[in-house]
Amino acid sequence: MKNSRIIKDALILFVITVISGLLLGGVHELTKETIEKSGMSAKNEANRAVFPEASEFKTDDKLTEAVESSNAELPSKDYGNVGIDQALAAIDESGTVLGYAVTCYSNDSYNGPVKILVGINADKSLKGIEVLEINDTPGLGQLAKEPAFKGQFTGKSAETLTVAQSGSGGESEINAISGATITSRAVTNAVNAALYLAYHHIEQ
Repeated sequence: MKNSRIIKDALILFVITVISGLLLGGVHELTKETIEKSGMSAKNEANRAVFPEASEFKTDDKLTEAVESSNAELPSKDYGNVGIDQALAAIDESGTVLGYAVTCYSNDSYNGPVKILVGINADKSLKGIEVLEINDTPGLGQLAKEPAFKGQFTGKSAETLTVAQSGSGGESEINAISGATITSRAVTNAVNAALYLAYHHIEQ
């Protein structure tokens, strides 16, 4: 009698577990597409924030190969643990390529990875940047999302940027966020990864 009760309870628990698993799986499938669409929408907004005059953003085999080649070479550069996720051509209504929207990252930020959308003009000068993901300290590293910091990148035309703490902010320099040099360097090196792609693997 006792054994049959144990078996019965075990079967009930098994059925509950199976049903719970099926329900969770169903919820995941239902929300997966919504989450993916939300992520795509956020990325499209970032693309248009950098290139508001573009009518579309698209990639091709050459850009895909350029990203792969850059990622293979970046570890030998002095940019730390950086990489490129994607490069899209920003195209206006006439079909002219205005530049490129490059999604890149650094794993060297203060509290985890930082992901950046970098706009690079056709002449390889920087159109601007948008911070897509950052987990650093509010009031310090999070200031990388503010215009006072990210606005420094707009118009820079150097092949490689460095972080300065002196406040000089020369053509190839980005002034560090006070108290957040690690974050400043991570963001700048992520941008350097995008610049490397533009200068070494995109032909105009």
